[in-house]
Amino acid sequence: MNRFVASEMERLTNILKKDQSPDGSWDYSFETGVSTDAYMIILLRSLEIHEEKLVQALVERIISKQEKNGAWKVFYDEDQGNLSATIEAYYGLLYSGFVHSDAPNMLKAKQFILKQGGLNKAGMFTKIMLALTGQEAWPNFFPIPLEAILLPVYSPLNIYDISVFGRANIVPIMLLAHKKYRLTTSQTPDLSHLYAQRDLSGHELYWEQMRTIEWRNYLSSLTNSLQSKFHTLSHLEEIAAEQAKQYMLKRVEPDGTLLNYFSATFLMIYALLSLGFSKKDKRITNAVNGLKSMATFIDGKIHMQYTTADVWNTSLISYALQEAGITENAEVIQKANRYLFSRQQYKYGDWVVHNTYTRPGGWGFSNLNTIHPDVDDTTASLRAVRRNIASQPDLHQVWERGTQWGIAMQNNDGGWPSFERNVDKNILNLLPVQGAKFLLLDPSTADLTGRTLEFLGNFTNLNQSHSVIKRGVDWLRKDQKQNGSWYGRWGICYIYGTWAAVTGLMACGSNRETPMVRKAVQWLKEIQNEDGGWGESCKSDTKKSYVPLNSSTLTHTAWAVDALIAASPTTTTAIENGIQFLIEEGNNRDWTSDYPKGQGMGGAFYIHYHSYRYIWPLLTLSHYKQKFLSNVI
Repeated sequence: MNRFVASEMERLTNILKKDQSPDGSWDYSFETGVSTDAYMIILLRSLEIHEEKLVQALVERIISKQEKNGAWKVFYDEDQGNLSATIEAYYGLLYSGFVHSDAPNMLKAKQFILKQGGLNKAGMFTKIMLALTGQEAWPNFFPIPLEAILLPVYSPLNIYDISVFGRANIVPIMLLAHKKYRLTTSQTPDLSHLYAQRDLSGHELYWEQMRTIEWRNYLSSLTNSLQSKFHTLSHLEEIAAEQAKQYMLKRVEPDGTLLNYFSATFLMIYALLSLGFSKKDKRITNAVNGLKSMATFIDGKIHMQYTTADVWNTSLISYALQEAGITENAEVIQKANRYLFSRQQYKYGDWVVHNTYTRPGGWGFSNLNTIHPDVDDTTASLRAVRRNIASQPDLHQVWERGTQWGIAMQNNDGGWPSFERNVDKNILNLLPVQGAKFLLLDPSTADLTGRTLEFLGNFTNLNQSHSVIKRGVDWLRKDQKQNGSWYGRWGICYIYGTWAAVTGLMACGSNRETPMVRKAVQWLKEIQNEDGGWGESCKSDTKKSYVPLNSSTLTHTAWAVDALIAASPTTTTAIENGIQFLIEEGNNRDWTSDYPKGQGMGGAFYIHYHSYRYIWPLLTLSHYKQKFLSNVI
């Protein structure tokens, strides 16, 4: 086994070395389906920017992803197809001008859309896009009035109670919904043939409208006290519009995008146009160019990434290579870590609202992120650079600021969020907003808490009895599911959360007999597939329980085996079979290779990280070798 493990590690290491970019980073694709491709076509046509080669390339990719029944899916085993994704793809193709509505593939797409309820049944964010591009009227379906942006942070509810991930999208939507903005051109297609008779009963529709009205009335009542300050309602609305504009513009990154998010930037462009900005305004053109710069090639076709994942990829790969035996003095590590040092953030971002007394020092996710750090990228980057810092005293401040920032992000409940502290008011889950629990809040999660504990336990001098660690462990104890698993917010899903929790607990003093660990290990063994691997469906997100994929993937297997290695003093049959799967299937290329392993919003937005097939198997094989083969000659 030793020879085969070493051989596979060498193969993975060589691939990663070869794929490193000149600046030291790894720019593996961050793939999220066809929606961003379609939105890019719609944006370019709306702005009358004639990028015909790009549009044609995006059309080609969208068509290549269509299913035989005419639909588009957001993950392989999704039933039939995804209605919103299909509407968006159909709209993008039609708006491109290169595909006609009577083409066979378009007729199939139309049939699927109508069968699923038509545009009437589209998701909220698809409906917003349809409204702002003139396909339907702006109804009062968005529950947050524009004036809510003026509510102070001490108000019972305010805009900073929404996660920054959601806020970046919701602020421009608030402005667009308030102005009921519509932008059409001579090329805007007519999608009226995609409307079907609404099958939502009058009773259900009534209550959905009432929920929206009630929320708007409640939030408006909170702003009533502001009217005396601003004299008149129209003045209040004018100030709110200016506040929304400034919120967006102050968070534009060096590439022109809003926090490096495609959807937020797309919405910001239309929001700025609604305020009277010219299509040729520099801030508009910079934003478009920023989106274009996020294009990537996948299998010879152009895909518009939702964001770039360069910092995340680079931190994980640098650490994995070092765990595999590459020294910190090797050029590949030196280049990677110089890149990471250059991406540490020293500006205050929105996180300071709930974390007033902490200095900046975290890392973000994407290449040009300067004001939007997160806990996971911070601990990942610190893992990668720790050996360089240990040998260079002049870099100790990098470590101190990064570590202090990560620790200070601990929530009051003891767990860790992604972006901001204590953004977890559950009442916001009642807002009639699609994907509210994924979009509106940034609560403690098992994946963030587990990975942070693993970092603190293995790479810092914090004692296991330190209150920071004890509170984190206590939070995991309360969050464990009855079957022994944990749910992971940013990965798929229960395997991911369980891996993070187990490795975190083991780093902080737990052992295989700790009840939490014992239950988790038993659960992982129970769900192992006959081929020795593991696999989990994206359906786990919406079902709110583990759903097997009925096929094994490299990434899920690596996570599961790594957790078992951490929890086991000696190797086991489950571990050996998992390692065998990683070795035998390392070169495998089928649908499981492209299956999403991350998610942004359950049921709608899933992520295929092209780096994961290398990172996690290499890390797991390295840990296996360190623990069980270190004395084998």
